Amino acid sequence: MPSGQPPCAVTMPLKGREFSALMKGLGPFEPEPCVAVAVSGGCDSMALALLAHDWAQGRGGQTVALSVDHRLRRESGAEARQAGRWLKARGLTHHILSWTGDKPRQGVQAAAREARYRLLFDWCRRHGVLHLLLAHHQEDQAETFLLRLGRGSGVDGLAGMAPLSEVPIMRLLRPLLDVPKARLVATLQSRGQEWVEDPSNRDLAYARVRMRALMPDLAHEGFGASRLAATAGLMARVRHTLGENVVELLSRAAEIYPQGYVRLDRVALAAVETDVSLRALSRVLTCVGGRAYPPRSARLARLHGELLLKKKSQAQTLHGCRLIPEKTKKVMTVLVCREPAAAGERLALMPGMRTVWDGRFVFETGRAGKKVQSRAGKTKQVLVLARLGRKGWSRIVGRAPELRNSMIPWTVRLSLPALWRGEKVAAVPHLGYMDETVDQPGFGLRLRGFCPANSLA
Repeated sequence: MPSGQPPCAVTMPLKGREFSALMKGLGPFEPEPCVAVAVSGGCDSMALALLAHDWAQGRGGQTVALSVDHRLRRESGAEARQAGRWLKARGLTHHILSWTGDKPRQGVQAAAREARYRLLFDWCRRHGVLHLLLAHHQEDQAETFLLRLGRGSGVDGLAGMAPLSEVPIMRLLRPLLDVPKARLVATLQSRGQEWVEDPSNRDLAYARVRMRALMPDLAHEGFGASRLAATAGLMARVRHTLGENVVELLSRAAEIYPQGYVRLDRVALAAVETDVSLRALSRVLTCVGGRAYPPRSARLARLHGELLLKKKSQAQTLHGCRLIPEKTKKVMTVLVCREPAAAGERLALMPGMRTVWDGRFVFETGRAGKKVQSRAGKTKQVLVLARLGRKGWSRIVGRAPELRNSMIPWTVRLSLPALWRGEKVAAVPHLGYMDETVDQPGFGLRLRGFCPANSLA
């Protein structure tokens, strides 16, 4: 039993009013909220789906359950279908998203996690769902804290999972982080609802499972899940305070451009405490690189020293970014832009899409008319979003030499998204370039802006 919890509180079902209070802390929500819940079929996610369904219905909204079939086990498809039957019987809409293609031989859990989030995010974007609920609970938070402690993580890592995280176009919500698993079990039992037991949750080949096996002994020594989760909460508050200092620094020291690059005032960065300066640099790299996670602390510290402590520093690369020191008579700055070679995503365009290219830029395509749709089937060359690169730059300046006078830095130009049809550049939105001799998409393409997974704010 987790320390510090009365016996009755640990085993009582989670009531609707308690769940409403948890959701209130993650607001605001639209008047008739539509939320998606990631459902594995296990106890935690099944309980969350039922609680979220009641909560949304009470506000005139709806809940959609999304199950990802990783196809790593023979039984996974049947388990996802069974979860769907249970949920549909309770009035929920359910969809199965399948991870197709080859699976890696190593790092399977990490790859599966990445695929899971990609499928969930894509579905929510395509259907305009703004809120994705995840069923991580108190024991999950405690395990995360211990795993990161073992890896030598600092404040950011030890703060564990955040109740609310924002990604482009949507929000990730974890309303159950303070709720013990036993209460979720009790919630399903009180409703007479079954759930699926995933055998991989008992496989000691995985570090998290081994950590879970240690939890009873740790609880006996006073390191129960509630206490570990509470410590993660303390670290989260420290992280928040440091984050406010970083935001204040960046408001003075950083200038962000719609083409996805940032200029940093090196003097302002060097004038504050090292912890704040390091975090500011980390946030800029994560933002400009379109990454979900910050760079490793050791490499970040080395880069920080090179840029801020040495008077004559050279260009550096880290976390998918290129950092180029600049110096004028008035100020010393660092240009932080996407490393062109790292912007390797090639995204085939279809009508009616809303997508994020390279983790940084949001694009929308319109709906194709009947004539365009009929021609599309005969088109041999697919429209693709990809970086402009040196080859693309050479092609467009041959047609529009005035682009050489663009105020956008040279390295930034190479990493800009361009619309390609075969070997020809049809358009480069950020440069205002369009080649009218190349067939343009009949469904239209709109750039909605620079919207990285982690903004500077």
